[in-house]
Amino acid sequence: MLSCLLCASSLVAVVLAHAGHEQKPIAGPHKSLWYNTHNSIPGDGGTQADSVFSGISTFGRLPYWPCLASDEEKYDIAFLGAPFDTGTSYRPGARFGPTGIRQGSRRLNLYGGYNVPLDANPFNSWATVLDCGDIPVTSYDNAYAIQQIEEGHNLILSREPATDAKKKGPSLKGKTLPRVITLGGDHTITLPLLRSVVKAYGPISVIHFDSHLDTWRPKVFGGAPTEQAAVNHGTYFYHAHEQGLLANDSNIHAGIRTTLSGLSDYDNDGYCGFEISEAREIDTIGTAGIIQKIRDRVGTENPVYLSIDIDTLDPAFAPATGTPETGGWSTRELRTILRGLDGINFVAADIVEVAPAYDTNAEHTTMAAADVLFEVMTMMVKKGPLSGTVKQDEGEEL
Repeated sequence: MLSCLLCASSLVAVVLAHAGHEQKPIAGPHKSLWYNTHNSIPGDGGTQADSVFSGISTFGRLPYWPCLASDEEKYDIAFLGAPFDTGTSYRPGARFGPTGIRQGSRRLNLYGGYNVPLDANPFNSWATVLDCGDIPVTSYDNAYAIQQIEEGHNLILSREPATDAKKKGPSLKGKTLPRVITLGGDHTITLPLLRSVVKAYGPISVIHFDSHLDTWRPKVFGGAPTEQAAVNHGTYFYHAHEQGLLANDSNIHAGIRTTLSGLSDYDNDGYCGFEISEAREIDTIGTAGIIQKIRDRVGTENPVYLSIDIDTLDPAFAPATGTPETGGWSTRELRTILRGLDGINFVAADIVEVAPAYDTNAEHTTMAAADVLFEVMTMMVKKGPLSGTVKQDEGEEL
């Protein structure tokens, strides 16, 4: 009898501990098809939600709004596609990345969207989150495509957010801005995205998850026969440094395991302001050691840009990518490392090099990419509005 009472009291304690995390029912889009309260299953709130496998694909089944065509809807976090892949050096196909990632994200809120390790629900929070669709990107002219990506991203980034729009923020103009998560696209897109972010925040610290350095000099990577050819998915960080987009010596690669043209590539990487955490370090310092290296490098105060190449993952976990490299991390390891960055001041992010044509029928890569962004989205929500990352003159946090 005593044991039964103890079990009951333990159950009550668990229920009370999680009372603050009770989720709202997911409502369907058609009120006329909802079950009425009398005919509904007890406790379901009287609504009937769509199945996760039905309806138009948006990231995590978020509301869609054509943000590039209309500014009537405000948002705190926007998902934005950049379907560009004509800067790749090996396997093309990342132009279909945004579509694939959205498809792979369908079941993220199957059970309500609560992120257990991070103790937050990015789908049910203070933040207004929208899928803004894709930037229209030409596949015939790389220079113009890069311009389209920069301008489209900046249009979404520079608007007033839904929350705390009138409060001070960390942008150069002292304003609070929304965050933008971009679905690539090959890694070339990070150059125009950085140009957009730097217009808002000034030179920015970058955390770069990748198997490749991507700081190669154009003459080394691709030969650079023309100015346009010199900008590609292996040289964009070199150009970013030359254009003054990167904050000095506060940038880091994680997951690196590529072959090089020579040891001088490491020297050039340092010239561009990056520290390196190689993939194989996970065998010696573990995920905790890698997390600490990243946090020590970028800090938690300054604005940070997060760029994630899906080839950080081993091809066993993410085969659908443009330049796969064996010896990478598992999906679990990458998600653990990302969660360890909770509290860093991420103002924008991207995920790139997802090429669905090379995926398995089980959608391994697109699901992995979606789950990675679920962690990023949750960290942004946990951090709160960007107004909370600056302080008033008297020193009180906004």
